[in-house]
Amino acid sequence: MNKLEYQLDLLNVINQKLRREEKMLRLICETSNSAFLYYNYEEEKIQTIANWEHFFDFTIQDIRDLTKLYGCVEEKYLIPLREVLFIEKQSMKSQSIDIRLKESRICIQVEVNIVYDDSGQPTDKIIRFKDVTKFNAQNDELTYIAYYDMLTGLYNRNYFVRLLGEFVRRAGERHETVAVMFLDIDDFHRINDGMGIIVGDELVQLFGQYLIDLMGDNVIVSHFNSDIYCIGIYDPCGARSVETIYQSITERLKKPFRMSGGNEISITVSVGVAEYPEAASNTLELINCAEIVMFKAKSMGKNKIQYFEGTILNDFLQNVSIENKLKEAVFSQNFTMYFQPQFRTTDRQLRGVEALLRWRDDTGNMISPSVFIPIAEKNGTIVPIGTWVIEESLKAYAQWKRKYHYPLIMSINISAIQYQQPDFIDKLLQILEKYQVSPYEIELEITESILIDDFEEITKRLEILRDIGIKISLDDFGTGFSSLSYLKGLPIDTLKIDKSFIDTVITDENTRIITESIIYMVKKLGFETIAEGVETEEQFQYLNEISCDIIQGFYLGRPMPADDIEKLLANMMANV
Repeated sequence: MNKLEYQLDLLNVINQKLRREEKMLRLICETSNSAFLYYNYEEEKIQTIANWEHFFDFTIQDIRDLTKLYGCVEEKYLIPLREVLFIEKQSMKSQSIDIRLKESRICIQVEVNIVYDDSGQPTDKIIRFKDVTKFNAQNDELTYIAYYDMLTGLYNRNYFVRLLGEFVRRAGERHETVAVMFLDIDDFHRINDGMGIIVGDELVQLFGQYLIDLMGDNVIVSHFNSDIYCIGIYDPCGARSVETIYQSITERLKKPFRMSGGNEISITVSVGVAEYPEAASNTLELINCAEIVMFKAKSMGKNKIQYFEGTILNDFLQNVSIENKLKEAVFSQNFTMYFQPQFRTTDRQLRGVEALLRWRDDTGNMISPSVFIPIAEKNGTIVPIGTWVIEESLKAYAQWKRKYHYPLIMSINISAIQYQQPDFIDKLLQILEKYQVSPYEIELEITESILIDDFEEITKRLEILRDIGIKISLDDFGTGFSSLSYLKGLPIDTLKIDKSFIDTVITDENTRIITESIIYMVKKLGFETIAEGVETEEQFQYLNEISCDIIQGFYLGRPMPADDIEKLLANMMANV
């Protein structure tokens, strides 16, 4: 083989390799979601490669044809696109931009790369057009999930906290104020329970959609969870003041929300407000303070707004401490039972006793039932506490009965939450059987709060208890939503007149008129009457004159431990 033949063979091999590489590169380009435009400055030659027709319905034959791109791009991208296409004017090597086409709504990433010679002159330009529609859509979706609440379209909790943190940081630097409004739909559980979760979610969504309109540069709104929302306000004033925003919300809530099913639901909200730096020094503390005062607003009767006060926070922290101690007390059953005697007015003979729970914490401080019972009802510990009270009361009663055989009624207070437990009646009967106590010797004291949720269902359960033989007493009459009209439909035996009436029954004529009317009508209905809080002979004599059946109070007997009840019974038996 001569030299010429060798060179020809070599050239042929090189050409084959180049064709293979060209084929490979073309396949790569054609199977990608990209199109390429190549321009050589020296030859002033322009060439399109790969999937040009996927993006554009025109051809490029000259560098000046690039202006054709401008006609198919959304207007807001025109100036940025021009700058990217001709980055050689700024001696830049590469630059990219995302644009959107007018008609197809395709998102394109335009990437420009320039090759320069040693003198700094451009020699080659490669423009890549990449379809990023799907990627951007996925990215947009992920961004939405990361920042927004899927149900309401408001900011989610995490992103809200982040933005609020920026508000607080800026306010700290500029010595300005940030306000947080914590909103909770009142009695939302009734909507969920009565109409279903789907209706509840729709209501949350509709209210959230209204709150979106409140958002602005210095106002952010979040759906925290369930029926709770949070509003952050930077430098609140004027149209974005707390008062203005709250007024706007209350005006909207004067009208009901129309559900997709056609029904209408009216709601109110309880609102707590805390401000930086007065209430808290950081973002999370600020939110917590607003939440705490929101619960204060609920405890005041709902549909109210409550601003942060130091005393509210102190009370809350005290309740938290009590709650923690209470859980430990439930675990160790660290309680004590006291019993307050009840006497008949006609002969001052012992009618029965009311079982009263007492609790002394681990530091020796006596905690009032008015403090720890609401906490126990809130955290659910009232159920095991109530069971313990029943057991201890009936145990003591059984001992007294065996020893003295005195006809006595044991009155036991029952919490609404305890009463609503499905197994309440079964557990009660089991304890009665355990200590061999007759149902006829027991009286359960209920408050009017039991009747609020489901009057008919509660009444049916009361009737079951009465059929068993257990007496039913309505406690604290006159302090709630009580009405004499509904008493005739209640299966009760005894009505207890609240101490607030007895305190002024001697000095206030209106109180006397009300008290006398209650006793008269209640006796007509066939109920016994018990007056609570009787502390003087004058009160006792007056109640006896108006035919009140039973008195209870310091005048004839304070709450006392079981041993002192035994002494009282011994004296009663000695005088028989």
